[in-house]
Amino acid sequence: MTTPELVPGGSLGGVTATRQRARKGEGDRLREEILEAADQLLLETGSADAVSIRAVTPVAWATAPSIYRHFADKTHLLFEVCARQFALLDDVIEAACADIEDPVVAMQARGRAYVRFGIDHPEHYRIMFMGPAYATPDQWNDLLDSGAFAHLVDGLQAGVDAGLLSGGPSGDVHAMAMHVWADIHGLTALLVARPTMPWPDVDAFVDEHLALCMRAHLRR
Repeated sequence: MTTPELVPGGSLGGVTATRQRARKGEGDRLREEILEAADQLLLETGSADAVSIRAVTPVAWATAPSIYRHFADKTHLLFEVCARQFALLDDVIEAACADIEDPVVAMQARGRAYVRFGIDHPEHYRIMFMGPAYATPDQWNDLLDSGAFAHLVDGLQAGVDAGLLSGGPSGDVHAMAMHVWADIHGLTALLVARPTMPWPDVDAFVDEHLALCMRAHLRR
């Protein structure tokens, strides 16, 4: 007989709701349910402070020990929630430039999609790119080797190969990608952190900023 785990606050019609201990092969499903619950809380509250292990347990119909078996702490849980957003960010950016042949125009489309993602997902963006430096550094290193940043490097390399981009002062495309990311992130972070500032028309301002950013890397 399997031993049930009581779910905090899980009472239905006076009967305490329980979750059976995960059978072999069900651990991944529980992990996804925990991530979905944490993501739901993040979206509903708009605050990472509101997403705690205690808050997630009733939403995920799980217990704190079962959550800790998958996530070391709240920081790890939030990072994993947002790690799924890294994949979504990459998909959004690649879709925005999929049919554009000119590498420079494609880079502007990438930047526009990136900024829009940050505006549409402000709390996720804060955790992904504006959180404390000590949070999950090893996972960060892995993310920089793939996904959106790797595609950014590839896009810039295409511009260099086409003779349109300079490759940066050092000729290092990876370094140029860091410069471009720093430019786009700076604008996105301001829009996320200070959305009520008297910004000019945001779409037009973003296009102007991206044009200035790319102009610095055009081959003279």
